[in-house]
Amino acid sequence: MNSFIENVNFFEGNNPEKIAAEYGTPLYVYNEKILRDRMHKVSQVITKYPYTANYSVKANTNIHILKIALEEGINCDAMSVGEIEMLFKAGFPKDRIFFIPNNVDASELIYALKHGIMTSLDSLEQLELFGECCEDLKIPAEKRQCAVRINPGVGAGHCEKVVTGGKKTKFGIAEEDIPQIFEITAKYSLTIAGINQHIGSGFMDPQPYLDAVTNFLQIALQFKELKFIDFGGGYGIPYHKLDDEKDYPMEDFKKRLEPILDNFVEKYGSAPMFKSEPGRYCVAESSVILGRVHATKQNNGHLYAGTDIGMNVLVRPSMYDSWHDVEVLRDGKVLSRDELIEQNVVGNICESGDILAKERKLPKMQRGDLACILDTGAYGWSMCSTYNSRPRAAEVLITKDGKVKQIRRRETINDLMRLF
Repeated sequence: MNSFIENVNFFEGNNPEKIAAEYGTPLYVYNEKILRDRMHKVSQVITKYPYTANYSVKANTNIHILKIALEEGINCDAMSVGEIEMLFKAGFPKDRIFFIPNNVDASELIYALKHGIMTSLDSLEQLELFGECCEDLKIPAEKRQCAVRINPGVGAGHCEKVVTGGKKTKFGIAEEDIPQIFEITAKYSLTIAGINQHIGSGFMDPQPYLDAVTNFLQIALQFKELKFIDFGGGYGIPYHKLDDEKDYPMEDFKKRLEPILDNFVEKYGSAPMFKSEPGRYCVAESSVILGRVHATKQNNGHLYAGTDIGMNVLVRPSMYDSWHDVEVLRDGKVLSRDELIEQNVVGNICESGDILAKERKLPKMQRGDLACILDTGAYGWSMCSTYNSRPRAAEVLITKDGKVKQIRRRETINDLMRLF
């Protein structure tokens, strides 16, 4: 593929140079059509049985994006009180929020209980704490409903740091500890309304996920009258687009998933609500980062293109050694990839690890060019920092009708100072 942004008309006829000039760089730019398309696809993963896709908001918590998720009819997972507050602000009702915290104190569980939000407990001790909170708040027995997160014993992901199931992970209750779940629920008159799992993030081969679902449904047979079973998310996206990497095989995955569900429903005697937790798949491809090239140089024969997209703006390459395709724009037009030269695309942060693209073959970059970093909608802005006291970037949305709308203003030095 010579250019992703040209193939999909990412900027919808808008000149990216004009967008960068108006809103500054670095700048997150979202395409609403792509965003809605991916959210619609995950909403249709299961059609034969009761199902909802729960968008995992940690991938991107911009309120305007959450409003689009609400309009597309998908529910949401939250990992913190802050994320719940974002969802309330976006208009989500409590019954469309699933709280999946990890190692929290009583205050967060009490918050969820007081707001009537279904909560999943990640360990036996968190389940015990939840029971204690119910006692302290004098919650009636019929309202003491919760879920538990089970470690399915299977893990997968694009990097060891994002594998959330298997033998080496901090997440979930081990299968051998399930009998203790029932001891705790009996002690506090709790009802397990649902169970959930998550094996990891960014996988492109559906087989580990299908294996985990099969195993998880076997575990589910130990629980009576479940209202829902949440399989987790993790569907990957093709980060190597310019090398023609294929999309996640969603249609094939759906066909292979259905008979697994059929088998379970026959054994269980009923079909509870099935859920999934897509995050990356919903938002990653809907965004690019525009950054300005401010300096180019060579060091010991190695070429460097220095941009204003530091690791504070996009940390994934530094944290996970993640790959993001890069397109080069000059005067608002994408440079051809016919002639490529090895370069290192780096940021403006005082760290040797501040590298966006290492030894990457790209069109020869020069000062004034725009570097366009693809697939940044997931774990991009949501993982931004103010390291080196650099304010965080602005975000704009190219709407369905092609208009450019600012959905988050650029942070300022004064914003940073207000905390002191």
